[in-house]
Amino acid sequence: MTAAENVCYTLINVPMDSEPPSEISLKNDLKGDVKLKTEALKKVIIMILNGEKLPGLLMTIIRFVLPLQDHTIKKLLLVFWEIVPKTTPDGRLLQEMILVCDAYRKDLQHPNEFIRGSTLRFLCKLKEAELLEPLMPAIRACLEHRHSYVRRNAVLAIYTIYRNFEHLIPDAPELIHDFLVNEKDASCKRNAFMMLIHADQDRALDYLSTCIDQVQTFGDILQLVIVELIYKVCHANPSERARFIRCIYNLLQSSSPAVKYEAAGTLVTLSSAPTAIKAAAQCYIDLIIKESDNNVKLIVLDRLIELKEHPSHERVLQDLVMDILRVLSTPDLEVRKKTLQLALDLVSSRNVEELVIVLKKEVIKTNNVTEHEDTDKYRQLLVRTLHSCSVRFPDMAANVIPVLMEFLSDNNEAAAADVLEFVREAIQRFDNLRPLIVEKMLEVFHAIKSVKIYRGALWILGEYCSTKEDIQSVMTEVRRSLGEIPIVESEIKKEAGELKPEEEVSVGPAQKLVTEMGTYATQSALSSSRPAKKEEDRPPLRGFLLDGDFFVAASLATTLTKIALRYVSLVQEKKKQNSFNAEAMLLMATILHLGKSSLPKKPITDDDVDRISLCLKVLSECSPLMNDIFNKECRQSLSHMLSAKLEEEKLSQKKESEKRNVTVQPDDPISFMQLTAKNETSSKEDQFQLSLLAAMGNTQRKEAADPLASKLNKVTQLTGFSDPVYAEAYVHVNQYDIVLDVLVVNQTSDTLQNCTLELATLGDLKLVEKPSPLTLAPHDFANIKANVKVASTENGIIFGNVVYDVSGAASDRNCVVLSDIHIDIMDYIQPASCTDAEFRQMWAEFEWENKVTVNTNIIDLNEYLQHILKSTNMKCLTPEKALSGYCGFMAANLYARSIFGEDALANVSIEKPIHLGPEAPVTGHIRIRAKSQGMALSLGDKINLSQKKTSL
Repeated sequence: MTAAENVCYTLINVPMDSEPPSEISLKNDLKGDVKLKTEALKKVIIMILNGEKLPGLLMTIIRFVLPLQDHTIKKLLLVFWEIVPKTTPDGRLLQEMILVCDAYRKDLQHPNEFIRGSTLRFLCKLKEAELLEPLMPAIRACLEHRHSYVRRNAVLAIYTIYRNFEHLIPDAPELIHDFLVNEKDASCKRNAFMMLIHADQDRALDYLSTCIDQVQTFGDILQLVIVELIYKVCHANPSERARFIRCIYNLLQSSSPAVKYEAAGTLVTLSSAPTAIKAAAQCYIDLIIKESDNNVKLIVLDRLIELKEHPSHERVLQDLVMDILRVLSTPDLEVRKKTLQLALDLVSSRNVEELVIVLKKEVIKTNNVTEHEDTDKYRQLLVRTLHSCSVRFPDMAANVIPVLMEFLSDNNEAAAADVLEFVREAIQRFDNLRPLIVEKMLEVFHAIKSVKIYRGALWILGEYCSTKEDIQSVMTEVRRSLGEIPIVESEIKKEAGELKPEEEVSVGPAQKLVTEMGTYATQSALSSSRPAKKEEDRPPLRGFLLDGDFFVAASLATTLTKIALRYVSLVQEKKKQNSFNAEAMLLMATILHLGKSSLPKKPITDDDVDRISLCLKVLSECSPLMNDIFNKECRQSLSHMLSAKLEEEKLSQKKESEKRNVTVQPDDPISFMQLTAKNETSSKEDQFQLSLLAAMGNTQRKEAADPLASKLNKVTQLTGFSDPVYAEAYVHVNQYDIVLDVLVVNQTSDTLQNCTLELATLGDLKLVEKPSPLTLAPHDFANIKANVKVASTENGIIFGNVVYDVSGAASDRNCVVLSDIHIDIMDYIQPASCTDAEFRQMWAEFEWENKVTVNTNIIDLNEYLQHILKSTNMKCLTPEKALSGYCGFMAANLYARSIFGEDALANVSIEKPIHLGPEAPVTGHIRIRAKSQGMALSLGDKINLSQKKTSL
């Protein structure tokens, strides 16, 4: 074991710029007053930590410093005796240590409880049995001290001595058991019980059996240890479950949230009975509602989601959906999002009605709340959840639609767009709801404020108004929304007309002014005032058109054409037919006239002119073919799109359920818990150990089938084989940090002193601490660990060198430059999914774009796409159906999210140049967009590096 690997309990920051003092000056200071002695002792400690031996000072400290009663000195002495070498080179204890041992025996009997307690803590760190043996009676006596601080540290000291040197106190478990029975202090009981768990589990269980009914009255720190013991015992010996499971049930009622959380987690692992699952889930829900910290809420929600993943637990959780919805009272959007998703996964025909009632109330609440930035997003979430409920349970749609239709007039366009999408799907799928939807749509039509929503509403009304009365109502609403026609004439009249009656001419009072020459001049002012025209007075559609948005006019023309053609088929009277057609054509003509005039802010586009002209032509001719196209084909297109979407959703749900349903084949081997190896079963994994490792960032990822191969892939050679120092690094990437395990080999016949690994980083990486220097014997090797903190997703580079002194050489320090270590962005990117609307919104918002030209040897479009997906960890959002078939080109959207919450978007546009022959490689571009420059560039570099397929 090298010096760098020795266990170190004490780390003290050292200012490196000061000159180290000499041994003589330190001796003199140690004989001075208390202040001088304190400073000198600090310097001695620092020098010993830096590798100095200073054997001459030992007796001076024992004579002049050890007898002092000053608390600061006593603290420093504890550090000093911990780090000072206590043995001779041949391993025997130094004679002077007997004096030290006597001093600590006195400290263990000191009247001050702090000195006793801190001395007991110090004894936990001693590794010399000869030093501890004379102190054993004093340590035992401390168990009966009046102060709990002394007693709890005495328990810790006895535990560590028993673990390291059992012969010094062989009766420790019995002693601690007796102590535990009579002890009243919670922290002392916790330490004693903890010791029994690790030293003598049977005694711990005996104690627990005697007081199992009083467990609820214990302090939370002791309750946590009891939960851990029951977990370990029941997993090691399943027959004990019946004995202790009642205790876990009782601990679910504990006043401490930590105990409740651990007890619920333990109960789920011990029993899969519906009552146990229900109790644990109820406990989790209470925790989420009562805890104020959003992080705690999210963690506990994740545990509920894990419970749901188990098929047999899902039915139990379905009964608790209403309780889960109580979590929606939390204002945090992320918590609400997870809660709604969980509720949606658990919804069934038994509870859908109650769920919809709660969600409707929540939607109405968001309308009354003063606008908060998350209110709009929350409303959107609620609308989408109600949408999903209505699609899965059509009976609910009639209850939901009237409430949601109110939001079409909402200022928040995103929520209104979601409502509109839902209404469009509902009116197409549910024939019986069409009259209701059309009626509600006509009610809110005039209040719609957003042009995009207006267009959608026009389309729905044009497509689904089938009665004569509804068609007339649509025409009335359109006329009302357009205002007085012809528009151009009425606007010009308004401009001119407002000036005449309302213009007021006023003559201002005459003023006397003094001119430059000193004479008086009289000035009067003639002013005309005209009231400012309020744009709010305009009807909505007229306002959109005057703002230059003529796309809505093209949409209106299509709607008018559809309802006019339908009106002609419904009404037999020629006069009425012609009258309706003429009205529709007049509206289109007046809009065209407006577009060509100078009144709108922007003139009409050629596309919109063509569309309106086409509609005019269709109405003037009324051919059966056009009637079919406008009134049948449009609806069929929507029907195809919705059925494809539904099929895709069903497919993804089927895949999800297949993942969750554990199917057992007839020839599958039966697993006996008693016979399984420790690494073979996940249920045998110690949850407490796993959570501790996760907190420390040491979670082990599941390695590939051949662990050696997967580890060797991550080894980077840093120096050459002919260099005096050979170095290679194993790069282990955790979630937020990278651990470099560097092997350093001295290939020379000299001793290398102060061998230091100096590292620097490029990119968003930060070195946590400098690795400490080593001394390497000839042909010796050592492992140096370095931690690097990662702050964002981008490619990082770690570079540096190894510097060392050759023992006995007079030359300067030697230096070996290391190869760069490139940190791969792929360790932080995970596939994710989002809706098309979210993708488009992010695409518009993200400012960094990186365009990568396709340069590959792959000749098949689909194969290239799959290769890119595999190389970049991204997920393809474009459905499988859209990519199937062969047409010589392909466009697909990809999406991924980093562990830091950063989004990465990519659009693949590729084609197969047929004119170059069948073996021609794929060509095209990949455009990457991200919020940060580093992410966009790093992902582009990754694609560039991995585009070409390597032949194995």
